Formats: sequence, structure tokens, C-alpha cells
Amino acid sequence: MTVARRMRLSWDRLSLYLPALLMGLLALGTWWLVRNAPKPPQAQQVRVPTHEPDYFMRGFSVKTFDATGRLESDMRGEMARHYEDTDTLEVDKVHMRSVTPEGRVTVATANRALSNADGSEVQLFGNAIVTRESLPRKGQAPQPRLEFRGEFLHVWVNSEKVQSDQPVTLTRGSDQFTADRMDYDNLDQIVQLQGRVRGILQPAPGAANRR
Repeated sequence: MTVARRMRLSWDRLSLYLPALLMGLLALGTWWLVRNAPKPPQAQQVRVPTHEPDYFMRGFSVKTFDATGRLESDMRGEMARHYEDTDTLEVDKVHMRSVTPEGRVTVATANRALSNADGSEVQLFGNAIVTRESLPRKGQAPQPRLEFRGEFLHVWVNSEKVQSDQPVTLTRGSDQFTADRMDYDNLDQIVQLQGRVRGILQPAPGAANRR
């Protein structure tokens, strides 16, 4: 067999496998392109906050000061839980103390408290007591001591308001009132008692001697 004939036979055999070889190379090239092609950026998943605590504090004390370094408030409690979805702080066995620039002290205690982010609005639950201590005033009679008691008290610290839609007891000096609902505004010096209202008024000191 001549050399030319052997080359022609070899080419004929190669031509039988050439299509399969080309298809294999094409498939290999396609796989390589898919594997190395840049992936489209995935959309960032936005996590929806749930009403679950995102951090805890035990046996804590948080104090706030004004620009001059004067103590404005002090909050303590056995346990605190922060909720990210509402940006609120829930405190067990809470004890809060605040001092106005004039020096008047307000103390609030309860079994549980729910405060907004800056502490300007606080809801007190269970054996809630808010006390504003007496404040001496130059040339005037001192402001009497105020005390609010109930199972629920809603306090606005900055606007000095106390509200409750449940039975409450208000003690002012030696006078005492009870009501089903209450709305107290210290800045306007107005208290609204609603529902079954009862009051005990004590005579002013020395009133009997002036008769």
C-alpha cells in the first residue's frame, strides 16, 4: 500500500470522529465560560425586625447628665430587655429617679416599666408609684408632696404629665383622692379625676386656732 493511500485512509477514519471531537470541545468551552462568568449581584435581603429582645441587661443602672454635668435621671432594675422593632426598653422591678433644674426630685417604681428610646415616655405596670417630693419656694409656701398610686401609670417626663385609665390614688400633701381615671398636668397645674371620685381634705395647719 502506498503512502498516499495510507494517509487517505487515516484521514477518512479521523473524519468519522471529527464531529464528535468538535462537539466535545464546544461543550467543554461552554462549561468553562459558565463557570468563570461573573455572577450577577444578589439583592441584599432586608431583615424585618421582630418583636424579640436584641440585648439584655441584668442588675443595671443607667444615669443621664446635662451639659453642665448635673445628674438628670437614674434608672435601675433587675432585668432590662431592648426591642429593636419598637426601640423600647422593658425593665423588671424598675426604680427611676429624676431631678429638675430647680432641684425637685421625682421617684417612680413599679413591677415592670416600658420606656421609649430617650426615656421621655414611660409606662408603669403593677404596683406603680410616682412621687414628686415637696419643694421649698422662696417667699411662698412650699409645693406639697405629690404621690400617684395604681396598677398602671403613664408618665411623660418632659411635659410633666401623669395619666391612667385604671383606678388611681392621688395624695397631695395631707389630702387624698381616688378615681377610676386620672389626667394630671403639672405645668398647667390641672388634674382631672373621672369615674367614681372620692376625696379626703384635711384642714390647713392652724385653721382651728383661727376660728
